[in-house]
Amino acid sequence: MNTSIVISLDTRRKKKDGACPLVLRLTHHRKTTSIALGYSVPVSEWDEKRRRIKPSSAIIDSVTRLNNLLEKKKSDALGIITKLEEEGKLSSLSTTDLRSLIDGQTEAHPTVFVFTEGLIEQLQKARKIGNARVYKNVLGALKTYRKGKDLRFEEMTYRFLKDYEAYFLGKGFHVNGLSFNMRTLRSIYNKALSEGVVEKSHYPFQQYKIKKEATVKRAIDQEALKRIVQIQLEPEHQCFHARNFFLASFMMYGMSFVDMAFLKQKDIVGDRIRYRRQKTGRLYDLKMTDNLKEILVYYLKDKTEEDFIFPFIRREHLFDQHKDLHQARKMYNKALKKLADLCDIEEHVTSYVSRHSFATHAMMNAVPLNVISAMLGHNSLATTEIYLKSLPLDVMDDYQAKLAIV
Repeated sequence: MNTSIVISLDTRRKKKDGACPLVLRLTHHRKTTSIALGYSVPVSEWDEKRRRIKPSSAIIDSVTRLNNLLEKKKSDALGIITKLEEEGKLSSLSTTDLRSLIDGQTEAHPTVFVFTEGLIEQLQKARKIGNARVYKNVLGALKTYRKGKDLRFEEMTYRFLKDYEAYFLGKGFHVNGLSFNMRTLRSIYNKALSEGVVEKSHYPFQQYKIKKEATVKRAIDQEALKRIVQIQLEPEHQCFHARNFFLASFMMYGMSFVDMAFLKQKDIVGDRIRYRRQKTGRLYDLKMTDNLKEILVYYLKDKTEEDFIFPFIRREHLFDQHKDLHQARKMYNKALKKLADLCDIEEHVTSYVSRHSFATHAMMNAVPLNVISAMLGHNSLATTEIYLKSLPLDVMDDYQAKLAIV
């Protein structure tokens, strides 16, 4: 146990009458702090070797009784330390947290695991189940790396993050998977900062830079999109619904799969669709085109205002609904793969492709970046620029031809 506590005379804080306060000197994780005991004695009355008031002291009537009281305070503190050690909690506490526990003034700051579990609970109560699942997955990965051993935020240093990065990539995960994991950890750390759980001086993400790499192009070109529009499929065909979902998403500003899943009939007001994004809570208001109406009419038959438009969610409880959503997305992506084969599309088509394709096609039609950003529901242009990072090769080829020296 790398923790110790002794009774000491704090000579640095000598009072006007020459007396110095008695303290418990706590050393933990090679850092030292003091806990006031509420008594003061002159240096001449203190036995530094035995760490007690000299028997000959005349400052009080019963020196023995005061020394016993000081020893009891030390013994109580050691009892707290020993209990924390037995419970496996001691190493995860900062010196400040341990001091607070012993002093009995405040509760110890939560560890990384405990704090993150609290965030997950908050998100679940706020019905942000998707975000809660993200935090839960990242926490699970961290627990696996740590073999279940908790850690303090102060322990999440630059060196720790580099070691975790090496472990993560060594397991065969992609750089962008690492990036997502680290950005979530940074978000957790930032929340801990804002709540005063950890001091800014410990912030490791000032030095640690999150890695990222260019993603494979997710948008499909105009010709591929036309083939999806023009293909004739009967309602019994295994790709019939996937085609409709893909086109509906595209025509609703690249609506995300989760937003489509939670879209209800009551969200249709006249010829407009009004809803809030599941991810951000931002209000959306878009006009329905004739082509979009044609698709929606098929799914609106015999629906009440509270019914979901698309057949992704089948249960009532929110947690079960997200399980339905997860399963439906898997089935949807399988059907999209078959649809891509039918339409001779070489790109890997998933539920994300309609959203990226909408953004790319908007850019190709000279829609201003800030308008595209608003249509996608992004909070910053930087996010939109990620969607539009790679121009189609044929566009760059055309520009190259225009710049060629004759």
